[in-house]
Amino acid sequence: MVKGFTISDIHQGLKEKKFSAQELAQNYFKKINSLDEKLGAFLEIAQNEALSQAKRVDESISQGKKVSLLAGVPMAIKDNILVKDIKCTAASKILEGYQAPFEATSVKKLRKEGAVFLGKTNLDEFGMGASTENSAFKKTCNPHDPTRVPGGSSGGSAVAVAADECCCALGSDTGGSVRQPAAFCGVVGLKPTYGAVSRYGLIAFASSLDQIGPIAKTIEDAEIVFNAIKGKDPKDSTSVEVPKIKNLKGPYGVSSRAVKIENLRIGIPKEYFGEGIEPGVEKIIKETIKKVEKQGAKIEEISLPHTKYAIACYYIICTSEASANLARYDGIRYGLSKDEEGKSDLLDVYLETREEGFGPEVKRRIMLGTYALSAGYYEAYYLKAQKVRTLIKQDFEKAFQKVDVIFTPVSPFTAFKIGEKIEDPLAMYLSDVFTASVNLAGLPALSLPCSKLGKLPVGLQIIGKPFRESEIFEVGRFIEKIV
Repeated sequence: MVKGFTISDIHQGLKEKKFSAQELAQNYFKKINSLDEKLGAFLEIAQNEALSQAKRVDESISQGKKVSLLAGVPMAIKDNILVKDIKCTAASKILEGYQAPFEATSVKKLRKEGAVFLGKTNLDEFGMGASTENSAFKKTCNPHDPTRVPGGSSGGSAVAVAADECCCALGSDTGGSVRQPAAFCGVVGLKPTYGAVSRYGLIAFASSLDQIGPIAKTIEDAEIVFNAIKGKDPKDSTSVEVPKIKNLKGPYGVSSRAVKIENLRIGIPKEYFGEGIEPGVEKIIKETIKKVEKQGAKIEEISLPHTKYAIACYYIICTSEASANLARYDGIRYGLSKDEEGKSDLLDVYLETREEGFGPEVKRRIMLGTYALSAGYYEAYYLKAQKVRTLIKQDFEKAFQKVDVIFTPVSPFTAFKIGEKIEDPLAMYLSDVFTASVNLAGLPALSLPCSKLGKLPVGLQIIGKPFRESEIFEVGRFIEKIV
């Protein structure tokens, strides 16, 4: 898995005219046609649109114009991120057939760079899940073992990259939805600092947690895509201008400063090791830490004492925000409507549309969130969860006074069997145990493959200080070389 061109390979190939952008796109479509019936990564293929984008890149190159590093690079976009005039369903029947009337800011920035969009990838409905089994349309399989899940909710994007059906992809991460599938599929995934990337054009799940992030074959590719999509957007008031760090510009628009690993202070939270973690996963992560320590890094055990409350806190906040965000799907304005003739009682339209349009997991989360926000329970649940969220954030702030980055597993286990946890929501929710805290604290975190347990990849999570993505990329690049 994960062979084929990187972004820099494509850029050099196009510049040297070894192939055209149209030939490259056609080659990826052939791979999709041969692999995707088995893997199920894509919900929508945008062949005409992609070839049109590629043709414009070829014309620029033939005219001797300087093209961007991302020009002609075939990408996949998670199907909860809007690409204008292409279907966007969030893998839900309630949006089946919905065509995006505008474009997400992240997509618009990539389009400006000349990226080529091959299609839209499968996900858990509205991003709610950790296995990509909750899609209303199809299941997605792990390319390392098709009997296993790819992780979620950005499973389609991770599979497309891992199976080389695209060069890189966009996903979204609310509680681990970029990092966990990246780990399960053996690719690189970044959850940026909250606010580093505009959420405009991302179908909202939990607005205070959602972030768009790249999934790629290498650390360098992930950083190139992140650099292209980051920054303040007037259409998203939560977005901020990412601080520029001097002397980090490399030949491909990425940080080129060598990591001074002997000066690096790495925090290892004791709460992330022990009960609940698969022994093989723990062994691989600890072996990776030892390799870094041998290179001169200082390893320090730290404590994040409120970690044990993170899953409960996360699922109260995300379901509460989901219940509010998903109220817009009412059968009146867009998407599925059970009022075909315009004669039905309004309440019946609401109820019937939502009953038919939403899947079981989405309904479950709407009910949980509505209950947590209801009169008499708001203070006991939602307000208390927000207070715990502050404590979790403070844990990280204290830890970062002692260390530069934090290392943890991405998941307590490798990719599990399809169907193994789908009937047990609590077991599925525990997939987020090592990732959800990062979203609650608004921090950046990187998932990168460090080894395999049998034939299944294991991912290391590198958590950084706010807006210090460049630093975790540097550390990740160092680890990429030694594992």
